[in-house]
Amino acid sequence: MPILVLAGELIDQIAAGEVIERPASAVKEIVENALDAGASRVDIDIERGGVGLLRVRDDGAGMPAAELPLAVARHATSKIASLDDLESVGTLGFRGEALPSIGSVAKLRIVSRPAGAEQASELLIEGGRAEPVRPAAHPPGTTVEVRDLFYNVPARRKFVRSDATETGHIVRWVERLALSRPDVAFRLRSGGRTLLDVPALVQGEDTARRVEAVLGAEFLERALPLAHAAGPVAVEGWIGAPTAARAQPDTQYWFVNGRHVRDRLLMSAVRLGYRDVLYHGRHPAYLLHLTLDPRLVDVNAHPAKLEVRFRDSRQIHDFVFRAVERTLAAVRPGGASGVHGATTGLPGIVSTSESAPAASPAFASPAALPFPPIHRDGLPAASATASPWAVAEALAVPDAAEPLGTAIAQLHGIYILAQNRAGLVLVDMHAAHERVLYEQYKRQMQGVVASQALLEPVRVALRAHEVAAVLAAADEWTALGFGIEQLSPESLAVRQVPALLGARTDLAELLRAVARDALDETGSRHFEEPGHRLLGTLACRSAIHAQRRLTIPEMNALLRQMEATERADQCNHGRPTWTRLSLAELDQLFLRGR
Repeated sequence: MPILVLAGELIDQIAAGEVIERPASAVKEIVENALDAGASRVDIDIERGGVGLLRVRDDGAGMPAAELPLAVARHATSKIASLDDLESVGTLGFRGEALPSIGSVAKLRIVSRPAGAEQASELLIEGGRAEPVRPAAHPPGTTVEVRDLFYNVPARRKFVRSDATETGHIVRWVERLALSRPDVAFRLRSGGRTLLDVPALVQGEDTARRVEAVLGAEFLERALPLAHAAGPVAVEGWIGAPTAARAQPDTQYWFVNGRHVRDRLLMSAVRLGYRDVLYHGRHPAYLLHLTLDPRLVDVNAHPAKLEVRFRDSRQIHDFVFRAVERTLAAVRPGGASGVHGATTGLPGIVSTSESAPAASPAFASPAALPFPPIHRDGLPAASATASPWAVAEALAVPDAAEPLGTAIAQLHGIYILAQNRAGLVLVDMHAAHERVLYEQYKRQMQGVVASQALLEPVRVALRAHEVAAVLAAADEWTALGFGIEQLSPESLAVRQVPALLGARTDLAELLRAVARDALDETGSRHFEEPGHRLLGTLACRSAIHAQRRLTIPEMNALLRQMEATERADQCNHGRPTWTRLSLAELDQLFLRGR
């Protein structure tokens, strides 16, 4: 077939395939035009999932009659006029493709009236062919009406899903637009049903009200406010608590200068910030707004404007990552942001008070801790007490400044039972101690790491791909104080170790565990990951394990240490470390008050 210049109608339909993927895409483009026009209210009506009818009415600036034909001409726009404008786009739309694309695959009607004009003007388009502009009646603003979407493109129509599915996509897009502009009122109706109706917030009103109206009160109840700025870049919004993580990434919202985007770099930065507190396979929930100079971001990277490119992507990635990490690190058990208590009695647990840091001992092996002996059946030996009421002192009214309360007993050698003013607290002692040690080790590693040479190198047998995984992070191992070299394709020699490692540490098993973790790691890599994986493995192997008998003072020491430790609500595998039953819940269990 010879080379031919395509007909204009065919060109428009090809372009429409990039911009108008489904009815929700048309809603997005039309509503964004309304927002760019200064609308304070947007009403959306749909029928048959947006395929039969899609109508958007706004009270924006409107268009004069002379500009209506230009509005449906490809690459005609009022939002940019030069290359300089393109490099600093401040509007949601700018490509001049949305209305021409919709008009080429649907029956399009536009009615618009500028403020102050005596009458409105109407333009009809069917299959890309426009009729002459004619007078019409309409209040100030614009109405865009789309009927029979894809009626002239049967191949595209076949890919449209059920009415319920397409309606769901439209609802989600309108929710995103409503979250990006709390100063605008939105109403979405399907037939006689109102699917979304949120009023505009007045200046000074808390934007959390819009978030609650769209995502529900539960999102805010389980979210942490985030606000961080550095120079011309700022990020603010809400990130869900680790316990609010979801099975699907369906509650993740990113807005860059008011534009909703699905950017892999930003999503990766958030996930990295959750690395120590998120359970495997779960997804964090968040709603974040990134604001920066428009010249630092390229929004002309995708026909539907869903992806962006940053001029300094690495800097933006680390900025977002640090903001999320610090917000999560500020959380303490019970909602406290910085409770520091004295610690006594529990070996391997030392004070982490930022106001008076204590010297940290070397890593201790669980076997080295002076706990009571273990019987052959695996149960801890009971120690005699002078009085059966010796625990009574632990039942005193807890200090209100201690969210985790005071310890009462140990359950099956696994859980600590404590009481606070609100009710009963249950703590997984291994998970809690693991988090305490992990954060302690991370602080130690921030300084100059002392290391010591081994009298005899330790030979570690690994599989070839595990050896490669360890050697790939050789610089990180060296920074942590290790001296490792390859002996053969399936073995390594450890000649030097950090001084803070205990003498009882099984180096061979440690390297195998970290190598397995490195191979199992998914998602983007980060320069700190190998070190943190190593410290996490150390903390897990050094923490107290099940069937270790703790005294009341030791249990209280662990509770106080948790209250002073960052991210102490989860262990570094993402599992919760404690939970609480309120007095009201206990009363309900026992039918008290009925």
